[in-house]
Amino acid sequence: MKKFIRLFNTVKYLKFIQVYYRLYYFVRRRLRKLTGFSYPLSKASRSTTLTLQPSIKSYTSLEGQTFSFLNLSHTFDHDIDWNFSEYGKLWTYNLTYFDFLQQEGMTNEKGIELIYDFIEVSSTHKDALEPFPISLRGINWVKFLTQNEIKDKKIDDSLLAQYHILLDNLEYHLLGNHLLENGFSLLFGAYYFQDEKLYRKAKEILTAELEEQVLDDGAHFELSPMYHQIMLFRVLDCINLVENNDSQDKELLKLLKEKSSIMLGWLVKVTYENGDIPLLNDSAYGIAPTSKELFDYASRLNVEVKKVELKGSGYRKIVNDRYECVVDVGHIGPDYIPGHAHADTFNFELYIDKRPFIVDTGLSTYETNARRTEERSTAAHNSVEVMGTSSSEVWGGFRVADRAYVTGLEENDEKIVATHDGYEKKFGVLHTREWKFEEDSIVIIDRLNKEVDAVARLHFHPDVTKEEILKRILIKHSTFNIQNYFYAPEFNKTIESLVMEIPFKEELKVEIKI
Repeated sequence: MKKFIRLFNTVKYLKFIQVYYRLYYFVRRRLRKLTGFSYPLSKASRSTTLTLQPSIKSYTSLEGQTFSFLNLSHTFDHDIDWNFSEYGKLWTYNLTYFDFLQQEGMTNEKGIELIYDFIEVSSTHKDALEPFPISLRGINWVKFLTQNEIKDKKIDDSLLAQYHILLDNLEYHLLGNHLLENGFSLLFGAYYFQDEKLYRKAKEILTAELEEQVLDDGAHFELSPMYHQIMLFRVLDCINLVENNDSQDKELLKLLKEKSSIMLGWLVKVTYENGDIPLLNDSAYGIAPTSKELFDYASRLNVEVKKVELKGSGYRKIVNDRYECVVDVGHIGPDYIPGHAHADTFNFELYIDKRPFIVDTGLSTYETNARRTEERSTAAHNSVEVMGTSSSEVWGGFRVADRAYVTGLEENDEKIVATHDGYEKKFGVLHTREWKFEEDSIVIIDRLNKEVDAVARLHFHPDVTKEEILKRILIKHSTFNIQNYFYAPEFNKTIESLVMEIPFKEELKVEIKI
């Protein structure tokens, strides 16, 4: 019964279009299996010559026959197994994205060899022909072929066939960044093949989804700084494509520039002075282009940075001469696609003298396992856990059932006070957190509307010692424990660090000396 209630509390937030397409694709897949349907893997094509300015180079992921993604490497001694699944589906996805075509030093010969190898075994592909990897691979192939002035009929015919598979499997059942990635890629396909059908669908998706997914302060609505960087990169690539290739559609170009300007503005706001991004929600280093790379790319494209004030994202950043503090006083993300959200309401990070002090636990895996559940839990964040329960019911890798809502917010230059209801349904508890920002200290006061067993936690960067913690963190009228946890700044990378756990019943005051 509990599982049924949890499932109901998860699916009740879905949009009708998500439910419709989940059912439609499910039934269609069953019928096609019965009839033996299969897509053609080559389609007669005619491509055009495009012009693109240099984009951002990808992280190096291929050396010789060794592929490295997500801090996991595998060497294919003979043929490449494009279905290699030993490291999980995300690694297989990365293998088939073909980001390595954009890495420094990739030659025409090597790139064509890899594409040919992929095409030769197209009939055996599994994950590679799903819409998301097709989307990313399509952009990477078009960019590689264009930048290296390669004309190859075999590659073009395969690519056009893949775009028609994508067109027939658009991710309306997921929405969010997945559908947006479909739209970005369709635009590249439309220009490369001068295909009006691809163009109409691309414009339809991009127009609707950019309006939906870019918030009033410029944040991507899934509230992951890492995904924000990725989505901004795609918008900038689309500006590069449209502006340099005889577009008659000034309306789309205007939209792309408007959205990139405000997205740049948000990224300027949340990026720390040392160039780091906050690792809030599903965020990790080594995946997206860095903020500096994005700012430089935007400058080359003459895209202006719009000045914004943090608002709709729920993130706030307080800065003085000594510290930078990012706090989360917003919703966990869009109700109908919270897959990259964590139970982290009232979480915060603190940098002192441009170095990380209090940090988010980070992200090490997308596998549905205990580690994924732990990293999404309230206990893994700098907030308050009540009765051993998370403020939002995260489960199943990418799902959220009951979730916390911020029910009150007051703020000025010196303090932020916010209340959330994540514990109200189960325990009748409202959690109010107040941050007081002073020149040489930050005071945090947690209040619960009744006495219950609660724990506040502060997770410290691996470079922070116990001595520094005891020197900077002042707590009155409460005991605390300092123990180990695993900080995860990148996928499949964890570093033993220190966390302070502070049990309390109804009210807690913590002072952080700067």
